[in-house]
Amino acid sequence: MKILENIPLSKLTTMRLGGEARFVVEVESKMDVPAIINWAEKGGELGEPDENGKIKVITTEKNTPWFVLGGGANTIGRDTGFPGVIILMKNRGIDIIDTTEDQVMVWGEAGENWDDFVKYTVEHNFSGVECLAKIPGTVGAAPVQNIGAYGQEVSQVIDHVEAYDTEAHEFVIIGRDEMKMSYRETLFNTGDEAGRYIITGVAFVLYDGDFEPLKPPFYASLQKYLDEHNITDYSPSNLYNAVAEIRKEKLPDPNDKASSGSFFKNIYFAPDDEKMMRLAEKSGCTIYDKPNGRKMINTGALIEKAGLKGALLHGMRVSDKAALILINENAKSYADLDAARAEITDKIYDEYGFKIKQEPVEIIPNKKSLGAK
Repeated sequence: MKILENIPLSKLTTMRLGGEARFVVEVESKMDVPAIINWAEKGGELGEPDENGKIKVITTEKNTPWFVLGGGANTIGRDTGFPGVIILMKNRGIDIIDTTEDQVMVWGEAGENWDDFVKYTVEHNFSGVECLAKIPGTVGAAPVQNIGAYGQEVSQVIDHVEAYDTEAHEFVIIGRDEMKMSYRETLFNTGDEAGRYIITGVAFVLYDGDFEPLKPPFYASLQKYLDEHNITDYSPSNLYNAVAEIRKEKLPDPNDKASSGSFFKNIYFAPDDEKMMRLAEKSGCTIYDKPNGRKMINTGALIEKAGLKGALLHGMRVSDKAALILINENAKSYADLDAARAEITDKIYDEYGFKIKQEPVEIIPNKKSLGAK
């Protein structure tokens, strides 16, 4: 592991905002996680060898907060920074751990780059995550938000995760059914257990070769691209390449433009929710049928109808290609982002009655990282 001090959160997150984190620990082996949590919660000393082989000892106080960070693509730093330990999962590796006649279980270490993992599956002609191409972040972060795009979600293919339980102080296996996975919410980020588990690796069950390939009709924008380019071979590689091209056209590359991807969540509601259905119909936006009988409105469509697409608000640009995206064009602080977000959410509520919610999480201490029960 490597311990760094006083590192700006703006350098760790793709929105490029935020003050300094007191400590940043880069974790290359899951076996270092228990020592780091013990160091943060109980206080004391933790050492690492420097370039000359000498041990540099760093001391923390009891109940120093901690926060696990992947690629920083769906995370927002605040101007106040973070007064504790940022844990950066850097453990890498991809392995095939089980096979059947038509399926394969593929293991990804938590610190593995997500798109590198998807490329690996596509190169092996495995099907199940090819439409999740080019999503920035890490394998370990994928289950936390239940990432999804173009008709696929990781909840469809995750078998289990390995995680360190910071309350029981042991490594555990958590199966898919235990993860409480729904739209952008899981056991790991919602409810009383949020922040309890540090994911160290994920197992995915994928289809091998041409068994059970995806079939049309696909997600609307993907189907449109396939039709326009006369693509009828729906191999994992072709679908990966199609999604990559769509994302290149619509979504900013966080390496080029500061952004955290989709900033607002889409609006989901039950069909028997009369108030939401009435608001949805009044908005004039398309109402989509989703799994489990739920209905959905694209929040980007609402933002566009409100005349905010392409708007520059306090240094934050609403993307002129996809209104769910906020781009940090020249914002200097979290306060700028806060003001832009307020203008957008207030206008959507005033005009359509919907309370839209932010998708990226913010780097703040939570009750688990403070040692509270």
